[in-house]
Amino acid sequence: MQIRPLTRVALMFLLACSVNAQLRLFGPRPTPQPMRKASELIRKQEPLKVNQEMLRLATQDNTRIVVSLPKQRAYLMIGDQVVADGPISSGRRGHESPKGHMRVLEKDPNHRSSLYGDFVDNSGRVVRAGVSARIDSAPSGTHFVGAPMKWFLRLTEDGVGMHVGILPGYPASHGCIRESVDGAKLFYDYSKVGTPVDVGDF
Repeated sequence: MQIRPLTRVALMFLLACSVNAQLRLFGPRPTPQPMRKASELIRKQEPLKVNQEMLRLATQDNTRIVVSLPKQRAYLMIGDQVVADGPISSGRRGHESPKGHMRVLEKDPNHRSSLYGDFVDNSGRVVRAGVSARIDSAPSGTHFVGAPMKWFLRLTEDGVGMHVGILPGYPASHGCIRESVDGAKLFYDYSKVGTPVDVGDF
């Protein structure tokens, strides 16, 4: 029986595909990539940078804050000059940080969330972690303890602010603007109730 040239090419192609698939199926398996540590992701963001010359000129009365959502950076400014430039993590999809011109409404060095936190028993043990006080009901014998938000600068009446938090390198919060410990302290120290804050796609 004679095989036509086109049929012969098709059979050879199918045979090659079959051999290739078998080699992949029975050959050495590729080594899975190890799961990346959070610290590796955090290193993606440059740490806080401070212009010491400008910092000497900074007061609570002459500074303003600019938050760039695309860059995931916050800037402490005097006019158009950058005093400090630090990494942030803004609100994730569905919990985006509000954009626009705002002012610091409140300063609280040891603020706690009224919405997110843990249920804790009377001996201080966490019974249920990472809960929303609006959705979850307290297990018997527990009480709600809000998540810590150190060096809190309130930006909106409904609780969005800037504070210390985890910085994974991308938007991950429930709307607040998380900062590094040193960044949050610096921004806190050089702002006051009334300090202008602009959040947007800068």
